[in-house]
Amino acid sequence: MNITLELPSHAGAIEQLLDSSFGPKRHTKTVYRLRKGVAPVPDLCFVATDTDSDGNEKLIGTIRYWPIMLGGNTPALLLGPIAIDEAHRSEGLGGKMIRHSLAKAAEQGHKIVILVGDAPYYVRFGFARDGVLGLSLPGPVDPARFLGLELVEGALSGVTGTVGRAVPAKARSAKPARQAAAVTMLLPATPAMAGDSDVAATSMVSRRRTRRAAR
Repeated sequence: MNITLELPSHAGAIEQLLDSSFGPKRHTKTVYRLRKGVAPVPDLCFVATDTDSDGNEKLIGTIRYWPIMLGGNTPALLLGPIAIDEAHRSEGLGGKMIRHSLAKAAEQGHKIVILVGDAPYYVRFGFARDGVLGLSLPGPVDPARFLGLELVEGALSGVTGTVGRAVPAKARSAKPARQAAAVTMLLPATPAMAGDSDVAATSMVSRRRTRRAAR
């Protein structure tokens, strides 16, 4: 098994894995709307691969991170989706991918990561409710599942407000100069967003919770 950066050639297999893990309606969830029109952080998109009996590569896991803004002025990362092939969900692969990607995020200078997921699992990676008590997501989410992690101590101190999404500047303005610029602006997500997490389709989360609210 190998954990490597995601490549364009993995796109089809990733979508199939996400569909099988979360269902085709996953795009209606709050966390997906936070990603609408936004590219994930390319250096933090990883896949896990193995080989089948014929020696062909098989994608068995995926994890991505997305740029967001907390309270309108604090950059952060949104972890997810993470999905593991059903046949490999008892092998600890989800934990390996999370630890690997969080280490890379810290190396790259990121300070904060948030997610919506099962606290009993994610606390082992340092995620907690305390740091995000002053924050809110723009859609209905079980508060107990809204978690944050400081990659730099104190990074969440005093951070309050709504979690925002990153959208191209040209989507907000018709001015040619702004349309031509490759600038990213961070904005609140629309209030109509609804749903919960997509970061727990690994062995650590029961399929009951996965189907009930998380997906």
